[in-house]
Amino acid sequence: MPRRTGLIDSTVSRLRDRIAAGEWAVGTRIPPEPRLVELLGVGRNTVREAVQSLVHAGLLERRQGSGTYVLSASELAASMGRHIADARQRDVVEVRRALEVEAARLAARRRTATDASTLLARRDERSAAYVAADLDAMVATDLALHRTIVRTGGNPVLVSLYENLLDAIGENIRFNFVTDVHGHDSHDALVEAIVAGDDDGAARETSLYLSALLGKG
Repeated sequence: MPRRTGLIDSTVSRLRDRIAAGEWAVGTRIPPEPRLVELLGVGRNTVREAVQSLVHAGLLERRQGSGTYVLSASELAASMGRHIADARQRDVVEVRRALEVEAARLAARRRTATDASTLLARRDERSAAYVAADLDAMVATDLALHRTIVRTGGNPVLVSLYENLLDAIGENIRFNFVTDVHGHDSHDALVEAIVAGDDDGAARETSLYLSALLGKG
């Protein structure tokens, strides 16, 4: 029996690793059971129990007649998502300010030439989505810009915290686009400050736009 339990645990770990690596993105369907048996080289019952374990953990969701879908990339994100599902938008903005102000400061100090090019590309993608008035693209590109800034800061703990709050942050960005007027160039000064290595300016720009959101809440 210990061998059986160990096989299930290792299969759970392999499934979790594929999800965390983005092989099966959040919102997408994982392969059906027969394909998982082939991919993982284990029996059908082992696959079924491993998948069920991740369903209980909140990473996966079974949908009757449709398949099994990825709900979250990590147990921590799933747990945090459950705890903050009913959080007020103001609460989320306050947490964003706590994380993003320091992330912007660090990004300005640590950005490389490659980072600068990536940030400028993310800025332009955000602007194009805004001009096209495509709400889904606006949310996606705005979130991509903020994630890039956080990653550029180079603090793995801050990155992990931010990544595990992505669902709440994405919903907050959508809420802000729907309820507030954002210009296509509203983050230009922030990106320019980071590219220029102006850490105080980057922190100030981040604090200004997030504080403005708090002011209207």
